[in-house]
Amino acid sequence: MEINDATRSLAALSQQTRLEAFRLLIRAGTEGMAAGEIARALETPHNTLSTHLTVLANAGLVESRRDGRSIIYRVNFNGTRELLAFLVEDCCQGQPELCAPVLDSVLPGCCA
Repeated sequence: MEINDATRSLAALSQQTRLEAFRLLIRAGTEGMAAGEIARALETPHNTLSTHLTVLANAGLVESRRDGRSIIYRVNFNGTRELLAFLVEDCCQGQPELCAPVLDSVLPGCCA
């Protein structure tokens, strides 16, 4: 991951509603949640939430798919794992493999 991509991802998460939506989608796992469910859970107007989800998607942190009349959002586990890997890349005096257990415990088996 390039530093500009990391900056975009971190900026997307630096807003309260977006961070809450991201954490909600992390808990939802691979099934994700419909946009309406997310809006209700966060008590956020649909149009406002749509804007926030677009920011998260543009940052590579969430993805969506259409299911009938609903749009289902879920965490982009590859993008999230890339961000986490970027953040710990220089840990342990340049031995990032020592941080691999941290990534595996946060996002176990999500992105083989």
